[in-house]
Amino acid sequence: MQEIISLSQKTIALERNEFLKVKGSIDTNIYYVESGSLSFFILDDCEEQIIRLGYQGNIIVALDAYLTGKPSDFYIQAIKKSTVKVITKLQMDNFLNKEENNLLWTKILEDLVLQQMEREVDILTSSPKERYLRVLKRSPQLFQQVPNRYIANYLRMSPETLSRLKKS
Repeated sequence: MQEIISLSQKTIALERNEFLKVKGSIDTNIYYVESGSLSFFILDDCEEQIIRLGYQGNIIVALDAYLTGKPSDFYIQAIKKSTVKVITKLQMDNFLNKEENNLLWTKILEDLVLQQMEREVDILTSSPKERYLRVLKRSPQLFQQVPNRYIANYLRMSPETLSRLKKS
């Protein structure tokens, strides 16, 4: 992972609520979150539906735009004041020209796909308590770095339900 982060030659500072990416844009950059936290979401009837959360040490990318070069329906917005390192698609493509680097990138993509599949199954089949416990086990630092209302949205539950679960 450090090999990919070291490709970055640019850092962006974002204020709270500032957008890194908006719907309809083609953003093929990969972002490494140095500090702060970000929300990756779509708008559904003017309501945010959080797909992913990124915080210190995470990579966040509009994978659909990255892979296709086409506009994406996703938004990426800073939840807190944040700093991200930017890795361009060109930098990444040059990095991947070396065969040994392809294994690292494949592993990162596999992990991302598996995380997304696990989350989808959780949302469709698990109770709010099970979803909370699974995320707490998988990413305990999330609860220190991201406000509860965003975590609740990500887990598809009300902030009150999340609060109740955290107390029990």
